Amino acid sequence: MNFVEELRWRGMIHDVMPGTEEQLLKEQTSAYIGFDPTADSLHIGHLVGVMMLKHFQRAGHRPIALVGGATGMIGDPSMKSAERNLLDEKTLRYFQECLKRQLSKFLDFDSDMSNRAIMVNNYDWTKDYTFLDFIRDIGKMITVNYMMAKDSVKKRLSADSKTGMSFTEFSYQLLQGFDYLYLYENEGCCLQMGGSDQWGNILTGTELIRRKTGGEAFALTCPLITKADGGKFGKTESGNVWLDPKRTSPYKFYQFWMNVSDEDAARYIKIFTILNREEIEELEKEQIAAPHLRPIQKRLSKEITIMVHSVEDYEAAVEASGILFGNSTSEALKKLDEDTLLAVFEGVPSFEIKQDDLKNGIKLIDLCTEKTTIFPSKGEMRKMVQSGGVSLNKERVSESDMFVGMDKLLNDKYLLLQRGKKNYFLLIVR
Repeated sequence: MNFVEELRWRGMIHDVMPGTEEQLLKEQTSAYIGFDPTADSLHIGHLVGVMMLKHFQRAGHRPIALVGGATGMIGDPSMKSAERNLLDEKTLRYFQECLKRQLSKFLDFDSDMSNRAIMVNNYDWTKDYTFLDFIRDIGKMITVNYMMAKDSVKKRLSADSKTGMSFTEFSYQLLQGFDYLYLYENEGCCLQMGGSDQWGNILTGTELIRRKTGGEAFALTCPLITKADGGKFGKTESGNVWLDPKRTSPYKFYQFWMNVSDEDAARYIKIFTILNREEIEELEKEQIAAPHLRPIQKRLSKEITIMVHSVEDYEAAVEASGILFGNSTSEALKKLDEDTLLAVFEGVPSFEIKQDDLKNGIKLIDLCTEKTTIFPSKGEMRKMVQSGGVSLNKERVSESDMFVGMDKLLNDKYLLLQRGKKNYFLLIVR
């Protein structure tokens, strides 16, 4: 597999240094991508880099995932408007373990293969390196003129920048270059990859390696992913879409990909899956023939939810989706855990009812007209019940005066009332 060609047809190359493709075709090569450990989970904004490493390993090469424990203490100025919070070592080590668990779903760290992935933390080789050693060994190799010419620096020093740039941030590209030099000398790594905003920092590393060792190193970047409408990829109203199920439930994760536009889905399925060109072209034909069936979104959601979570989580997400959008059963509803239930019915009207009202049982008609305002009158509710238009917990209601007790609660706390085909109401017992 030609790695560069693979990325090229997938739309995953922005810049590539001359000679990179020839190097990769010549021999097994080690390459790294850095991930700043700013949280205990990656989010989908990191997935492009993760997929680059996955394709790299599939092509027979050796991926290195670098956790930026040292650089994470500083903050990369690239495309940022302010410095980030600095972290202590204990927190960074914990974040590193969390990231490794997530990356293990994409990369082989454990086999006996010569191209098994490794994870490194740049804190390990910088923590005992003194400032005097750094400016003597590294600082003298790169001129200030060279560093000032970088777009990331010029942007922060421009007249319209209110914050300016600290020396800490200015030194970031030297530290990143030092990482590349260390991995070049100690791990035989001669390729660094990243997002297009990292191009300047990566080139600083290749230049440092050339000046320090006389060796040759390479660079490759991918485009920054955007949405077709210009919005920021990976952001929702509630914030980032995370890979950790405690931060973003598998259902919400699945729904994010299901809800992308046709135009975005056509790009994302090349970037975020390992489906081959023929499979994707077939899906594109299906999408043209029946766009309302959304075959690309369905396959994209399936592939990436299974990759990040599991087959079981994917199947549960599909089943949960059917509760709101399909003709699912009460059994499927009862299987939902509380987080998924709330995610499925996020945004639907809700009412709080007292536990005492249910302890001795209450007529459904009183619940829907007196304790809540689901129906404006008892007469209107009776009429809709007679026409088969009312359901409680996905079970058709045949009698308005049926008694509802604690035994009907979902997760010991909720009742789901459906009026007509599309109107849902969540009753929360306090």
